[in-house]
Amino acid sequence: MPALVEAFESLGHEDVRTYIQSGNVVFRSAVTNPGKLSVALERVLAEQFGLETRVLLRTHAELETIAAHSPFDEAVHVVFLDRRPKPAAVAALDPARSPGDRFEVAGRQIYLSLASGAGRTKLTLDWLERRLGVAGTQRNWNTVLKLVELTAPAAGG
Repeated sequence: MPALVEAFESLGHEDVRTYIQSGNVVFRSAVTNPGKLSVALERVLAEQFGLETRVLLRTHAELETIAAHSPFDEAVHVVFLDRRPKPAAVAALDPARSPGDRFEVAGRQIYLSLASGAGRTKLTLDWLERRLGVAGTQRNWNTVLKLVELTAPAAGG
């Protein structure tokens, strides 16, 4: 993970930290255009690590809102999307695809309630991406909450 931190710092980002080895990177940036920022990060990941991957960004405020608005009482997973899916694609999702599991699309994320666990669901990331025509990455609820904590502005700052 130190090389990943260095890659982000090479672009001028500050306070770069990684959270577990899951591709979560927390940082501060003077770049205010998320699209340009994602492209720059995707380029450096490809050049320095040979990774062709999408970079999905969320601000602290966005993460806080996501954490505060889960439609489910039980522990959930969140699929972060690169953009809002088209309403027709959302409407075409089969709510009965994975009996016992539930989902709710909310803007650029999908909340998943997986009664039998992430390993047994038919609401897979691949299925959701193909059906919605978007790219995504999935995180469990504990990771979402930890990212909220890690992105919080420093006390008194």
